[in-house]
Amino acid sequence: MPTKDFYEILGVSRSASADEIKQAYRALARKHHPDVAADKAVAEQHFKEINEAYEVLSDPQKRMQYDRFGTTGNGAAGGFGDFGFGSGFGAAGFGDIFDMFFGDARAGAAGERQARRAGPARGSDLRYDLEITLPEAFAGATKEIGFNHLAQCETCKGSGAAPNTLIVACDRCSGSGVMRMVRHTPLGQFVTQSACSKCGGDGQVIQTPCEACGGRGRREVERKLTVKVPAGIDDGSRIRISGSGEAGIRGGPPGDLYVYLSVAPHPVFKRDGHDTYVDVPMSFPQAALGGTIVVPSLDGDIPLNVHAGTQSGTVFRMRGHGMPSVRGSQRGDHVVTVHVVVPPKSNKRQRELLEEYARAGGDRIDDDKTFFEKFKEAFRPE
Repeated sequence: MPTKDFYEILGVSRSASADEIKQAYRALARKHHPDVAADKAVAEQHFKEINEAYEVLSDPQKRMQYDRFGTTGNGAAGGFGDFGFGSGFGAAGFGDIFDMFFGDARAGAAGERQARRAGPARGSDLRYDLEITLPEAFAGATKEIGFNHLAQCETCKGSGAAPNTLIVACDRCSGSGVMRMVRHTPLGQFVTQSACSKCGGDGQVIQTPCEACGGRGRREVERKLTVKVPAGIDDGSRIRISGSGEAGIRGGPPGDLYVYLSVAPHPVFKRDGHDTYVDVPMSFPQAALGGTIVVPSLDGDIPLNVHAGTQSGTVFRMRGHGMPSVRGSQRGDHVVTVHVVVPPKSNKRQRELLEEYARAGGDRIDDDKTFFEKFKEAFRPE
């Protein structure tokens, strides 16, 4: 007598047909699968015995050997008994057990994918590159832009079908949008799916395409748009305009428009974050005697008091006169670098005064050329 009675394990008689054995196996495997049983340790052992029994009794040669000798000659316990997925399911066991536990889930997932394909789809986002000047970035601006994009066809309202015509289910895929190909292998049944070549995966076919859009449901049109650039915007920033991208497919929502900003270099001012920078020339008398000079800025001319004896290259930081912040009321600083400028030529009276200034300061004047060279070297901009 055999160590294990496989007929008893499956609950069938020794004269049971192949279909009866298969039905009994499927019912027991579903009932005692470790994933659904309360006591997983016991269920795992029972599940192993069920698969051992089915492996033998589902194979005519193994069943005949088992009925005759009480064994199959290889232990009758290979394959799925140790979860190795070897040859333990016979000719159709692997495909059957896979479909048993995952078939409904696969069908549901495929149905959801198909529903998404045939349903509305969001339109694509668009990008528009816009260059502005530094004064526009400082004060903010309103810019008019124009671009081409795919808009919903007004004739068919995005359906792609001519007015008063029908959209019917695809006769090639029966409205599923997918084509299934079944392959039978020694490990079971394998199913592959691909998008239907006739309807492109939509599951529907337009009988009479809209003449205005050629059945696409969208048309390329030119659009004009007003873009508000906030004050303080920086180079490389982007502005999102919701709903101004490509029109959706099959009534789906439109995409968005992203406006990418670049700030053109300015001939006078430079910017670093919220701070602005400028170089300002000043005369030698102004630097020597001190006083008030006028400094240009993006916010207009600003008076700046310089002390007597200011050297060329001195940096002044004017608080709160730089770029505004996009997210608040704070402003950066305006950084001013002064450069003392020596005039290239001087008249007779200016020369006399400079010579008198040099003598009063103790400077020796060996010759005119040497004096003016020293003077220029002392006050040449850095």
